[in-house]
Amino acid sequence: MAETPVAEITIPVQIRDLTLADLDQLRWSGGRSHLVAIGQQLERVTAGLAEYLVACLPSGLPAGKLAIDYAARSDTGLIHQVAVHDLMQSCGIGTLLMAVAEERIANRGRGYAELTVEHDNHGARLLYERLGYVAFGDEPTEWDEDQPDGTTARYRTMCTMMRKRLS
Repeated sequence: MAETPVAEITIPVQIRDLTLADLDQLRWSGGRSHLVAIGQQLERVTAGLAEYLVACLPSGLPAGKLAIDYAARSDTGLIHQVAVHDLMQSCGIGTLLMAVAEERIANRGRGYAELTVEHDNHGARLLYERLGYVAFGDEPTEWDEDQPDGTTARYRTMCTMMRKRLS
């Protein structure tokens, strides 16, 4: 049998601020309710309470995203709604998004970056630990989630709270 050819391909990824025009290209990250939540975050961006970043491929298509909330605590940027397209996971996009988010948080004079990760999301937890985040507690969280039949149900889960001191 012939060996399957393997090649390493380098693709440039640009991190920029998310805009309303990007929402249609984020359907991979969640359903209608999730896109509504992203839109609400964008309203908070214009008020200076949050930032929303997107990682784009050369085509301009989003491959990852995350939000930063500055209103939760005065010394912290709270990272949330982190997602990388399934086909682009384990390619460094999440690491790049987190680095830019931490830089943005530090530039606002905040000493800490915090986030929560679902207990069963082991891959994300390993990434955050590798990036220097330390668990400091647990908290329940919930959000609306679209169902296959078109209805919306409340999704409830338990998350680990993690923090990183920024220098």
